[in-house]
Amino acid sequence: MEILQKVCLVITIIGAVNWGLIGILDFNLVETLFGESAFTRIIYTLVGITGLINIGILFHHIDEH
Repeated sequence: MEILQKVCLVITIIGAVNWGLIGILDFNLVETLFGESAFTRIIYTLVGITGLINIGILFHHIDEH
């Protein structure tokens, strides 16, 4: 489970950096690297799913304490 948590955290951080670049510089790194393709939509979907998984992990850790 720890590996899944780390993978989800890394993907979420990548998504957050991309959103930061969009907000600050109006630069979308994902679309620059992959264009407007199905793969780009898959990346966005993975970031969203991992964000939801991280919410679950957060509440799981709160319940343990």
